[in-house]
Amino acid sequence: MSERHVVVGAGPVGLATAELLVGQGKEVVLVSRSGAGPALEGQSTGALRREAADVADADRLVALADGAVAIYNCVNPPSYTVWPTFWPPVAAAFLEAAERTGAVLVTAAALYPYGPVDGPMVEGMPDAATTKKAMIRGGMWADARRLHEQGRTRAVEVRGSDYMGPRVSTATGHIARVAPAALAGKTVRVFGSPDQPHSFTDVRDMARALVRVAVEPSAWGRVWHAPTNPAKTQTEVLEDVAASVGRRIGKVRSMPHVLLSVGGTVVPMLRELRETEYQFTAPYVLDSSDIERTFGLAPTAWEDVCRATAENALAAS
Repeated sequence: MSERHVVVGAGPVGLATAELLVGQGKEVVLVSRSGAGPALEGQSTGALRREAADVADADRLVALADGAVAIYNCVNPPSYTVWPTFWPPVAAAFLEAAERTGAVLVTAAALYPYGPVDGPMVEGMPDAATTKKAMIRGGMWADARRLHEQGRTRAVEVRGSDYMGPRVSTATGHIARVAPAALAGKTVRVFGSPDQPHSFTDVRDMARALVRVAVEPSAWGRVWHAPTNPAKTQTEVLEDVAASVGRRIGKVRSMPHVLLSVGGTVVPMLRELRETEYQFTAPYVLDSSDIERTFGLAPTAWEDVCRATAENALAAS
């Protein structure tokens, strides 16, 4: 009998994870709000799609994860503005599901909990952020680690930087937000500075990391970083994305700070983005050498990352 893996969330990371598992011949259950969607790439016998209208319903997650090797939290909230009410019950439901079924809880996460740092971010550094969204995500891992250390669950977290690659939309990637206009040769405005180095993680590399640590007991109980290419400035990234499909970009300018500071008083989303502006005003570099060295994982070739990002942007424009 093949291993059963339950992937919750059908966004770019969840889909990439489910497709990778299907390609490995695993039994896959892909869970989304509707339970609907097209066949997965590489699918032969068919991965199961299941519905979870309320992902905070612990009983539903328990039923889905019963008998599974691992349950993957690849959920993407609908908006930054709902994090304080969305994440606590969802995180609690995943922990309960992991404890009651014995499935390894594998969480896809961002770098927010570290907060502003000097130098590259490496595993093991403290979660020292003091902003709202970062403390929510940091608290989720602290709770999972505590239950893991108590022997009540088995948990592991993989963190990546801003996403690029297949299916990444304006809601899940800063480069995806401006790529269509940049590929059309228009002037685009990016968050923070266009000229500070910033790490970008391909969703397929996040998936590879999630799947690898899910079945490796020595990996559990800690945070890992997804394999990620060397940091580049936002201008360099957009130039590379365009070059991958034989195009050139127009000008890349910084979004006026006043838009976030003043606009945030009336537009909730802009107010939430102010918390993460620091990530784009100074170097924001992820070091993934630990997972590369330990498990032999390497990031997808940068040209392939850029081409997938460009093709996705062209298809959406």
